[in-house]
Amino acid sequence: MADFILAIDQGTTGSTVALVDSQGQLCASVNVEFPQIFPKPGWVEHEPEAIWSSVQKALSRLLRKKLCKPSDIAAIGITNQRETSVVWDRRSGEVLHNAIVWQCRRTADFCETLRAKGHEDLVRERSGLVLDPYFSASKFRWLLREVPAAKRALKAGALAAGTVDSFLLWRLTSGEQHATDVSNAARTSLMNLKNLRWDPELLRLFEVPEGILPEIRPSSGVLGHTRGVRGLPDGIPIAGIAGDQQAALFGQACFSAGDAKCTYGTGSFIVMNTGSERILSKSGLLTTIGWQLDKQDPVYALEGGAFVCGAAVQWLRDGLKLIKRAPDIEALAASVPDHGGVEFVPALTGLGAPHWAPDARGLITGITRGSDRGHIARATLDAMALQNVDILRCMEADLGKRMRPLRVDGGAAANDLLMQIQADYLGRKLVRPRITETTVAGASYLAGIGVGLWSNTAQIKRIWQPEREFSVDISAAKRRQRMQSWQAAVDQTLVKAIPD
Repeated sequence: MADFILAIDQGTTGSTVALVDSQGQLCASVNVEFPQIFPKPGWVEHEPEAIWSSVQKALSRLLRKKLCKPSDIAAIGITNQRETSVVWDRRSGEVLHNAIVWQCRRTADFCETLRAKGHEDLVRERSGLVLDPYFSASKFRWLLREVPAAKRALKAGALAAGTVDSFLLWRLTSGEQHATDVSNAARTSLMNLKNLRWDPELLRLFEVPEGILPEIRPSSGVLGHTRGVRGLPDGIPIAGIAGDQQAALFGQACFSAGDAKCTYGTGSFIVMNTGSERILSKSGLLTTIGWQLDKQDPVYALEGGAFVCGAAVQWLRDGLKLIKRAPDIEALAASVPDHGGVEFVPALTGLGAPHWAPDARGLITGITRGSDRGHIARATLDAMALQNVDILRCMEADLGKRMRPLRVDGGAAANDLLMQIQADYLGRKLVRPRITETTVAGASYLAGIGVGLWSNTAQIKRIWQPEREFSVDISAAKRRQRMQSWQAAVDQTLVKAIPD
């Protein structure tokens, strides 16, 4: 009986393929990393073929575990790094350039030009997003203008462009489907949040032809079927797609307005379900789509993201060589009682919400003769948490009320010290679920609902279970003092971000 879901979680540094059973439990997962490409300062790329190869390798290794027969897979769900942009040839399937990654800042000048011309209000009102190189629209424009092969394919009517989900769907269906879901389309700056269609005025503004873009579909429901995928039979429905943060929101069973989660990955992202209401932020946050189930109205959300979270730990490991393995950060940070006055603002690829300063660069300050590796490690964990406090305060200002206990997930959510720091600085209880890889869970649940393995979100809510809670353990006065020190460091970073 086909009662397993195969989930593909395509992330910034690697691809995970996982198997989830009909009870919503994770049976196994395999992760395969791929190289990061940095052609110039502030530029970040991925090779799309390396992404596809990492998915294939992870799938092959998972199937070798023989936890089920391939014919037992009822559906496939996809979740992905969102704004990363890919172009390929519809005729041959050939990739025409490296993918431009969501972290890449190469289009900052163009976005600033649009802002100077007064277009930001239009972009925000239509798409819910700010004018920033983070989003896909300016990346598509760059690819269309700067890549000769893309120009030739466009002229021949053979160009396809999309985010990573649409590229994976194309490959999984051997080119039969060029589609995306509403949650990924909402991150391009090209979709109208009201009617969930590509917006003609935004397309003109960013000089992106609608014909190269994927069809926009609900997040749950059959979008295509496997064809020619090594190790899998033809005909398995791909029945769920959501951007990674929206998948995590769904996987955390945040189904009621006011429910929120924070995912700690390469970046960190707080997303709050706002139900049927589109709240346009006045505090530098983003209005987006949470998900849309087939034949239902969309669920909206508010989001704030910090570009660098786990990536800061990777930098300590790979750049500064302070630790050998990423998990070593917890013990090193715990070797000191606090940050000792050291502040690290990890603006390694600019600052995201609520500052939106693409030219900002990282800053370490407050170092003395008494500072050591432990203080830098502790300042890094503090920064990962403090960025989220800035976002939360803006979110509560937009909502006009306090947030409920925050649900946490992602790789760094396993770090107990970080979670306690986060609860202390937020002044809110945190709840960590038993399954912290909630992007995988969300993709699986959407796909399962899409093929009828589960009938509704009420069934999913019964699957979700808490593992541990973290309560606030510092005074309000100490929290205010810590925030003042952090804000002073952020202010220094923003001053340095002002162009000469």
